[in-house]
Formats: sequence, structure tokens, C-alpha cells
Amino acid sequence: MTPDDERYMKVALDEARRAMALDEVPIGAVVVCRGRIIARAHNLTETLTDVTAHAEMQAITAAANFLGGKYLTDCTLYVTVEPCLMCAGALAWSQLARVVYGASDEKRGYHTHCEAPFHKKTVVEGGVLAAECAQLMTDFFKAKR
Repeated sequence: MTPDDERYMKVALDEARRAMALDEVPIGAVVVCRGRIIARAHNLTETLTDVTAHAEMQAITAAANFLGGKYLTDCTLYVTVEPCLMCAGALAWSQLARVVYGASDEKRGYHTHCEAPFHKKTVVEGGVLAAECAQLMTDFFKAKR
């Protein structure tokens, strides 16, 4: 973990709150490249009626557009919840240097299907502000019941 991981995860949490305000599952993501945030995103699956519009997918697209290329080899993705297998596959194709997530997802996280779906050079770290990230999800789904 780097000293900036909590700072960038707080930005991802802000994105997750934006998703929640739209009645989307509150997951947020940011992409950081060389110490600069180049993409911010949150879930938009309901808004866009698109099952692939996860925060990570939106962030990858925005970061690639910003950089003008499909590979994010000098970048770190911060996401509030462990990526699903679909997102993990997309993250592998983008060749991110690091993936940092907050809360684990015991039902839909990538680890329930595959231990290492990421690019072989990608460093994956979980648990950054995990309690805060998990609480946002708990609050959202509690309000739905």
C-alpha cells in the first residue's frame, strides 16, 4: 500500500456516493496516472440500462480516451468494491500497473470465479478503507429492502 492509496480511495468513495444519489449500486472508481487523477466514474447500469456500465468499465474507457491509447500500464485503478469477473477481465486487457479495491465482494467478486484474472504484471491490493466502502453498500441495500 502506498501513502496515497487512502486519499485516492476517498475520491472513489465520492464517486460511489454519486452513484447512490442516482439510485445506482454505490461503486466508484478513479484511475491515477503518475500522481494525477485522469478518470473518475461510478456505476451507471440503471441510468444507461447497460449491464456492462460498471464503474470500472466507465473508468477504463475514460482513462484510455484521456491517454489516447488502450493500455494503462502506468496507471492505478482505485475501486470501492472488489471487481467482478467481467471487470477483472477488462482490467487485464488494459494492463493496469495496479488495482486497489476497498471492500471484498463475497458473492460477485472476481475471486469467486478465478484467483488471478489480471495481467501478470498487475499488482492487486484489497482492503483500503474496506469498512467505509462496505458500509456504503450495506446502507444502499438496506434501504432497498
